Amino acid sequence: MEKSLFRYIWTHSKRDQLIVCAVVLASQPFYFASLDLPRQIVNQAIQGEAFREGQALAPFLKLDLHMPNWLGGHTFHVFDGFEVGRIGLLLGLSCLFLFFVVINGAFKYWINVAKGVLGERMLRRMRFDLFSMVLRFTPEALRTVKSSETATIIKDEVEPVGGFIGDAFITPIFLGTQALTAIFFIIIQNLWLGLMAIGVVGVQFTVIPYLRRELLRLGKQRQLASRELAGRIGEVLDGIEAVHVHNAYGWEKAEIGHRLFRLFDLRVKIYNRKFVVKFLNNFLSQLTPFFFYVVGGYFAIRGTLDIGQLVAVIGAYRELPPPLKELIDWDQQRLDVQVKYDQVTEHFAEERLLPFVSAREEEEQDKPLVGPLKVEELRISDAHGGLILDNASFEIELPAKVAIISNGGGAASTLARILARRMNGFSGQVRIGERDLLQLPLAVAGDRLAYAGIDPILFPGSIRDNLIYGLRHKPLGSPGSPDSREEMRRIVEAERTGNPVDSIADQWIDYEKAGAKDAEDLDHILVTLLNRLGMGGEIYLFGLTGWIVPEDEPELAERIVEARHRLRETFQAEGMAGLIDPFDPESYNEQTTIAENLLFGVPKTDEFKGRNLAYNPDFRDAIDRAGLTDDLVHMGLQIAETMTEIFQGLPPGHSLFEQFSFIGAEELAEFEMILRRHARSDVALSKEDRAKLLSLPLAYIEPRHRLGLLDNHLRLLLVHARRLVREMLQMADADGVEFYDPEKICAAAPLRDNLLFGRISYRVANAQARVAEAVSAVVRNMELLEDIERIGLDHQVGTAGRLLTPQERACVNLARCVVKRPDILILDGALSPFDEARSQKMVEVLFGLCEGRSLLVVLPNDRQADPFDVLIRFRDGQIVLEEPRGPAQRARRPAPESSQPIAGEVA
Repeated sequence: MEKSLFRYIWTHSKRDQLIVCAVVLASQPFYFASLDLPRQIVNQAIQGEAFREGQALAPFLKLDLHMPNWLGGHTFHVFDGFEVGRIGLLLGLSCLFLFFVVINGAFKYWINVAKGVLGERMLRRMRFDLFSMVLRFTPEALRTVKSSETATIIKDEVEPVGGFIGDAFITPIFLGTQALTAIFFIIIQNLWLGLMAIGVVGVQFTVIPYLRRELLRLGKQRQLASRELAGRIGEVLDGIEAVHVHNAYGWEKAEIGHRLFRLFDLRVKIYNRKFVVKFLNNFLSQLTPFFFYVVGGYFAIRGTLDIGQLVAVIGAYRELPPPLKELIDWDQQRLDVQVKYDQVTEHFAEERLLPFVSAREEEEQDKPLVGPLKVEELRISDAHGGLILDNASFEIELPAKVAIISNGGGAASTLARILARRMNGFSGQVRIGERDLLQLPLAVAGDRLAYAGIDPILFPGSIRDNLIYGLRHKPLGSPGSPDSREEMRRIVEAERTGNPVDSIADQWIDYEKAGAKDAEDLDHILVTLLNRLGMGGEIYLFGLTGWIVPEDEPELAERIVEARHRLRETFQAEGMAGLIDPFDPESYNEQTTIAENLLFGVPKTDEFKGRNLAYNPDFRDAIDRAGLTDDLVHMGLQIAETMTEIFQGLPPGHSLFEQFSFIGAEELAEFEMILRRHARSDVALSKEDRAKLLSLPLAYIEPRHRLGLLDNHLRLLLVHARRLVREMLQMADADGVEFYDPEKICAAAPLRDNLLFGRISYRVANAQARVAEAVSAVVRNMELLEDIERIGLDHQVGTAGRLLTPQERACVNLARCVVKRPDILILDGALSPFDEARSQKMVEVLFGLCEGRSLLVVLPNDRQADPFDVLIRFRDGQIVLEEPRGPAQRARRPAPESSQPIAGEVA
């Protein structure tokens, strides 16, 4: 970043700044004319000076430029004008004044919009520049910089900087020329009044900025305190589990309260100083009209200044304080923004960034990382000054399989991080062939190196999104012509603001790098890879809970429906029909809620989910027509009576509240009031009470809750009402429910429900396991397994992968590293979530997947070191190379150019 804010602004926006400034200068003659017209209206038309010699007509729009006496008093004739009467002159001058008001307003409108657009463009450029520098932070900077503070800087702290950019050059020119025009006009009317205005303006521009220096200091403290507050809140959120575990709520509240008080105190000091300065500024602004009234009135009485001139001078001065005040505010904003900009540049200081490398240099250095790996005089200390490695040196020929055996300290992990370019703070040199590892461009290192640490970093999105993250380096293929006006506008704006013109809708996935032909082939590779790493079972289960869109995959939808019928036949043939209560349009399903039986489908919007259904007018009309409303309200009364008896005296959170999920602990009192109102025969239940009671039986399942509230007659009524509900919702064009159809896929239901097309019985022991086994058999027989696993790739991982187990996160991280086929794969604690036997199997799998490439693994001991080519041990700060003693010592692998795609390896 440029150290000077104004240099940064001028470098990237001088063309736009000059255009707007030219328009500003062009507007000043119109502004001057609008200042002079009130004098002409008063003197020429109202007082009749244009008709004082008795003539009935006077010239309108006669243009003569009169210079003041102190400038020579010359007159320049421009235009004769039109002859009009006194009323005509008044109307003409007034309309002309209105015309100039509109013209000046149009100029201001265009200038303000142009400033706003310019500021937004520069703000976009600045935010993008800062984000680009975030990607260049050194590993050491990343360990010291708080992510929440950096995000706050980019999002919030540069906002006022961007708002100021449009005003940086234009505002002082615009306001300054307006103020100078008004002062010049006053001086033309009377020299002494002009000198008085200049004197007061000079005091304002001298005293006010001096008093605002303290505001700048306080503002800087407030900004730093706000940034620290955001950083602390981010720390608490990141470590919220520790807060819960150790009951640190009180301390954290007190600590945040202390920070908020400091912010409050700074704000109060800022307000006190700010309004003192504002009071003084307003006083000085009103002082000049006092002098005008006194001195100007004196001159008018003496006859050296006519009334029209005095009115024009006072009117011109009314136009003077706003631009002067805004100029003073602009100077305050300039100083404040400069402080913010200085803090931004300090945060993104050059020493925190990796060197910038051009695309040409990246292309020149993009070569396989093979040859001798030379580490010379490597020296690094820990945080306490103790030596981890002391002038350590070694050489290994790559590609190779290397085991880095930990000695119980941090040397093994430190060496792995150095080789993976995750640590720069060391002395010595690391070279691969003739290239210095630290001098490799970021793009080359990210493409040809892969590092899997102890804490996998996953981004919100699907498993597939995270697996292919390393394949999205740049859009592939030549960009085509924009297919819409909006896309053309996006490209033009990107070019003007220094943003990338690439669209996220372009093809970013490098299938060739992963050894795939297309998206379907890549999915096959990903699924096979996860299976080899031992995550196939989880992906299969994720697939069963996933969804498909029948319109996008009609063939798969047909096969799912076929599997549904095959599964039903299997249950019938093997005597397992009682395990599933199928969805039958003509019968009541005992294993689902009353609401699902009535809808016979899956709600897609909130208005048809849970208790909201009881308040839906179309649904209420349908059950009214079916004669069900009174029965369901009566059923709700029975449930409310039973629940209030069961829950009486139980504390919130008791397991019974979860089992009978009709009423929450906080709702007991409300339903008790409804029951008391119902017990009074003279009080009818209100519409709201009936709706609340109606909502209770909608969640009722007889085999689960076992309250004996469903009889055969009510079941028949519910099945009859099902058709009416569907008709009413379809007539109302309510697209909030996906109805069940035995011959179609229900897109709103998960894949498992579409396969079963029913519910597992609550009454049969071990039904879940037996059904899962039958489903698995049918899926394998119909060769649907890979399709379901592919759907499982769409499973969401959550924020930082928290919806996955540690083992699943580790598998996804390993697969992400492997799928891009790096020249060197480094594992540093990536296998720690697994037991030793599983780790050993995964190492064997990785050997096959990294055939012809380098694999470096940090091992806690040498029990798994047998298959490696080289062992690295640590003794007294030195590195010792050994060959494994086991019989399975492996031979050298071919160079990466001859390696086969992953698809070939795992086939």
